[in-house]
Amino acid sequence: MQMPHTQDAEKTTGRARLDAAMIIEAGLELASTPGVTSISVRDLGARLGADPTAIYRHFRSKDALMEALLDELNGRAVASIDVPADDWAARLRRLAEVTLDWYGRYPAIAIEATSLTTHGPGELAAIEFMLDAFHRAGLRDGELIRHYALLASHVLAVSAGIARSRAERGGDDDTSPWFDAPLLADPRSFPLIAANAAALADLQDRELFLMGVDVIIESASRAAAS
Repeated sequence: MQMPHTQDAEKTTGRARLDAAMIIEAGLELASTPGVTSISVRDLGARLGADPTAIYRHFRSKDALMEALLDELNGRAVASIDVPADDWAARLRRLAEVTLDWYGRYPAIAIEATSLTTHGPGELAAIEFMLDAFHRAGLRDGELIRHYALLASHVLAVSAGIARSRAERGGDDDTSPWFDAPLLADPRSFPLIAANAAALADLQDRELFLMGVDVIIESASRAAAS
């Protein structure tokens, strides 16, 4: 028996032809599911109602799929910023905040930020954004590149770490403790920990993350003025 043409078969089954955009959107939906800290091609295929091998027609590997998903997040983070271009410091702070927020919504994708370089339009937009902000601050040449790299590594690594930690403990609030439990230390062996136990317990991950961003911005201001 002759098999129906692919398009006719798709009409018969009611399935739309898969494309990269559909797969990325389904990947985002899967990654936003509470408790999901990793994405499998099998689960993604099930969500799409397609054989998992169909995904590899659009993405040559699992890494390529994750690169596309991560690039989508980076692009959405940059696109969401509406701070005027001449307020370079506020723009960098806002980029850090929205990146943390986007990664927090999609921890299964955010985890990849520490090991993948996408080379896609989202990543390029984020790099250009940071370079432009530091350039407007007055940085040039080596100082420009160093401060960009410092901010990028801080934002990506810490945002990914916070997103993963919150997902693993089931937290989705904006603030969560840096330590997951009070530090119990013998004051005879660890006098400074014991003396500062309450303050250490009050540390919040978002507050520390943004403090690091401010330190980098202050360093850029000093470098531009020197």
